[in-house]
Amino acid sequence: MNRVRRYAPTLTFPPYTYISGRAPHPIRDPAGHAFGKEPEEVAPLNAADWHCSVVYQKGIDLFNAGYYWEAHEVWESLWKVALRGSCEQTLLLLLIKLAAAGVKAREGRAVGIARHAARARELLDLLPSEREPFAGLSRAGIEQVIAAYEVLATQSVAKLAQFPATAEPVCVVEPALVLME
Repeated sequence: MNRVRRYAPTLTFPPYTYISGRAPHPIRDPAGHAFGKEPEEVAPLNAADWHCSVVYQKGIDLFNAGYYWEAHEVWESLWKVALRGSCEQTLLLLLIKLAAAGVKAREGRAVGIARHAARARELLDLLPSEREPFAGLSRAGIEQVIAAYEVLATQSVAKLAQFPATAEPVCVVEPALVLME
């Protein structure tokens, strides 16, 4: 993958990305990279002021670097504090689904990739098109990531097996998520 702009430059990437059965669970296993760490307190994401949410930007950086499980966890923390039914909560769920599709790709599960990509597409349709970009993300950019997952979901098991069997982070789709100024 091409070098992508970092949005949270102070973020230190974990030593591995969590893939079930390949590395210690980050939170539950004493050998996990986040074991014993208190969850970070987060403020709700405000789409108009996304620049102020370092947590949101961390999720983008983790996703773009192939840390799908970790991006999912970060975005889920924001989703939990989002106003129920808000556009921000919908966007965060969409991003969680994209991260989950990345996890399924690393696990070699095409059906899981397809399921999460389809749900992400449904959620994209719920976002207001008149508010473009939304939380710094363009509809077209999100659409490209969803489309890349849809293509990946049609690949053979052998093609999906190209990703390393280790917990080394690997980007499984291009393009990256790009925040617009």
